[in-house]
Amino acid sequence: MSFFKSSQPVRQPDVLTSEAAVAPHALIAFRNIEKSYAHGTSRTYVLRRINVDIKDGEFVSIMGPSGAGKSTLLHIIGMHDSAWTGEYYFLDQPVHKLAAKDRARLHKQHIGFVFQSYHLLDHLTVYENLDIPLSYRDIKKGERESLVGDILDKFSIVGKKDLYPNQLSGGQQQLVAVARAVISSPKVILADEPTGNLHSSQGREIMELFKKLNESGTTIIQVTHSEANAAYGSRVINLRDGWIVDE
Repeated sequence: MSFFKSSQPVRQPDVLTSEAAVAPHALIAFRNIEKSYAHGTSRTYVLRRINVDIKDGEFVSIMGPSGAGKSTLLHIIGMHDSAWTGEYYFLDQPVHKLAAKDRARLHKQHIGFVFQSYHLLDHLTVYENLDIPLSYRDIKKGERESLVGDILDKFSIVGKKDLYPNQLSGGQQQLVAVARAVISSPKVILADEPTGNLHSSQGREIMELFKKLNESGTTIIQVTHSEANAAYGSRVINLRDGWIVDE
């Protein structure tokens, strides 16, 4: 990741006030979100004054050059990163005011994450990897078995359920990763370069799957360098040097 000094901003948008209008029905609202690191008497910014609303059911692509802050923004949305300033509203809840345990609960209930490098647990089978998100919730064993069975069938991977990740191709591993992200019916799927390690045909299969999930009502937010992948969505947020430069 590359960083940039606060003394060289790309642009200076107006600062919104604390209770700046959050769009009606916004699933996600950012107000003046910033992330930075102190270096002696100076400060290096990764994100600057991010103000954006994302509505329920959108398919949004975050684009920009390497080091622009794309993955950082995605991880803040996903509540993996709490070291930032500003206001973040998720389902009208002020994430910036929540305790760590409440943020974790919100994340586990409503957000699924798909990583470029799959992040499957190598010592667990496909079935066991899919069961992991359900184990975090108060779901009885019989219902969990039913949910895992349904998702294996939906994703046409029933025959892979007893295999380990190292026995699968890259495309198959990412398919399992997407299945794991959606098994608990999240409102939002966050995808960080989800096709970056895949062949073009495997990448198209994953993007078509995201499109179908979005058409069924799931909000999708992806980080991508690919114009072809962005074309599956309805809106692009462009970042450069930590600033939103246009949409």
